[in-house]
Amino acid sequence: MGILFASIAILGWGFGDFLIQRSARKIGDWEALFFITFFGALFLLPFVYKELQFLSLYDWFVLTGTSIVILVAGLLDFDALRVGKLSIVEPIYAMEVPITIALATFLVGESMSSTQFVLVAALLIGIFLVSSKHFGRMRIRTLEKGVFFAILATIGMGLSNFLFGFASRATDPLMINWFTSAFMAIATIVYLLYTRQGWKVVHNWNKNKRLILGVSFSDNLAWVAYSTAILYLPIGLTTGLTESYIALAAVLGLIFNNERLAHHQRFGLILSVVAAVSLAFSAPL
Repeated sequence: MGILFASIAILGWGFGDFLIQRSARKIGDWEALFFITFFGALFLLPFVYKELQFLSLYDWFVLTGTSIVILVAGLLDFDALRVGKLSIVEPIYAMEVPITIALATFLVGESMSSTQFVLVAALLIGIFLVSSKHFGRMRIRTLEKGVFFAILATIGMGLSNFLFGFASRATDPLMINWFTSAFMAIATIVYLLYTRQGWKVVHNWNKNKRLILGVSFSDNLAWVAYSTAILYLPIGLTTGLTESYIALAAVLGLIFNNERLAHHQRFGLILSVVAAVSLAFSAPL
């Protein structure tokens, strides 16, 4: 069952990131995040509202902390996808794997082998290659667009993956997904109203219904599947396995967005994907 739900997460995130990029470019970061989280909270509410009264103070603390982290990481993620190429940004997101594994190792006692350390090194090399336009004279100014935001988003998403797994076990997968969605939907609509951009919500919904529904379904399905898979598999293994979605998203970017990469960037993309997927299968059950 864990593999099944992980596979669903791979498809959801792969197509989700492709659609998030289009959504962020068409309607904006805050608006896209609002729609995704609003529909997630609306859909999941019937499954969790009876359980809200049984949440302890500790549960509220874990759920709120996770929501804050994923809100910040989500905004950085959307901005990186908006300005960058999928085939560049996605391999950087593979760094979620070692970050999550490290957190799971030090905080909940999951082990990390020497093989995993080697694969993390390979992953870093791959990301270093794919992130820069010019091999041999790599400088900050030669980094591809979106790389800086992607790096920050990756740190946040690695922490989010761990917190999602921890909160899924402390409460349940549907509760953590509903709570984070509701929290982010409220936070984003408050920001849009405060900045007098609330009108954009109605305007963008009327113009982009199919895109909004598509990205909302894909992304929410992936998060529910991921947090369910964690109930059957270790957090590090689940994260590593689902991280192969970067290959799907990168390929979609290359095919449908006509993105072009230099030879060293193509090698870095392949190395990053192989290392990320290998990390999954190297994690102990």
